[in-house]
Amino acid sequence: MSPLLLSLAFAAALAASTLVKFWLSSRQIRHVAAHRGQVPAAFAGSVTLVAHQKAADYTVARSRFGLLALAFNAAVLLGWTLLGGLNALNSWALEASRMLPEAWQGMGYQLGLVAVFVLAGSLLDLPWELWSTFRIEQAFGFNRTTLKLFFADMAKGLAVGVLMGMPIVAFILWLMGAAGPLWWLWAWGAWMGFNLLIMVIYPTVIAPLFNKFEPLTDLALKDRVEKLMARCGFAAKGLFVMDGSRRSAHGNAYFSGFGPAKRVVFFDTLLTKLNGSEVEAVLAHELGHFKHKHITKRIVLMFAMSLAGFALLGWLAQQPAFYLGLGATPNLDAPNDALALILFLLAGPVFGFFVTPLASHFSRRDEFQADAYARAQASGADLSSALLKLHEDNAGTLTPDPVYARFYYSHPPAAERLAALGAS
Repeated sequence: MSPLLLSLAFAAALAASTLVKFWLSSRQIRHVAAHRGQVPAAFAGSVTLVAHQKAADYTVARSRFGLLALAFNAAVLLGWTLLGGLNALNSWALEASRMLPEAWQGMGYQLGLVAVFVLAGSLLDLPWELWSTFRIEQAFGFNRTTLKLFFADMAKGLAVGVLMGMPIVAFILWLMGAAGPLWWLWAWGAWMGFNLLIMVIYPTVIAPLFNKFEPLTDLALKDRVEKLMARCGFAAKGLFVMDGSRRSAHGNAYFSGFGPAKRVVFFDTLLTKLNGSEVEAVLAHELGHFKHKHITKRIVLMFAMSLAGFALLGWLAQQPAFYLGLGATPNLDAPNDALALILFLLAGPVFGFFVTPLASHFSRRDEFQADAYARAQASGADLSSALLKLHEDNAGTLTPDPVYARFYYSHPPAAERLAALGAS
């Protein structure tokens, strides 16, 4: 592998992916703005012009903001890699670690490098998150987060990251240095075990740190939901209502947990917007994902992709050109494991971006299957009604650019989805 060729390939991939993103977002902005003045004929009797225009304006505002964030993130990525930012940080971390006792210097340097890199990334993202929440979401009436709650969430997220993330990172780094040529296989097993653990403990340990979960008290709705789950052969550990309204006016419903720890969770905002039959239809859609084993298939795919990723990292970490080609100089008197891991995480998404349309295609296929299942188990009319309400309340555009939607949308556009529900 030639460092120069890798540098050129990375620069070309970064430029190409950035240009494609700009092109797609610009198409979306122009298309939505051009169709702002009139509600599509298929929705003329169910969506007001005011709601349609709000959705268009919200979509355009978020897309324009996304263009700025895209340019900034591309510049930051270039700065970390080819312009030497990570190399400078690595030198600083290596020098700072020399103040530690000799026995701790190796792991101390590596964990310090990872921690400072993650902290720097969070600080760079902070202004964009603040603007998104307190300017865009606020302007369109969706934000209910206070500054105090925003920073409290940040602090809790940091604490969870340190308490749970750093141990698994330390273990993987230790495996990289101590487990021999097949370290990547052991590291993959550890990473998968960690992910499964998170799925199990998330509903009862992590999620309650950020939101309150109360048992569903609406007896009529509870009875309706329990009958639906019995028909579908689905068992859950409980039905809960989450205080999503503390942060946002957007509504949602989801399953959390894994195996016997599964929970059904409704946002309180969702329950105020939908009637009982509509909630049942939305839940039937989520059950459709389980019926068709979409969740299991995605977990298996995640396992396979992670295995391939760790195997590739295992090879790249031994290639000096991998470091030099991405703007970093490998250490001669210290382990390079953390440096390799960070470089891989920086470069991987640039090359992986080009499979986005394929992933979106299969995700939309799954959504159509789940909709068909919901229509069979509940009501297609109720699901259509619920989807329309959610599109309106969440200001989802009814007129996305077709190319943009094919590339990015994990769910079918509203017009396609409702047409399929009506025809199925």
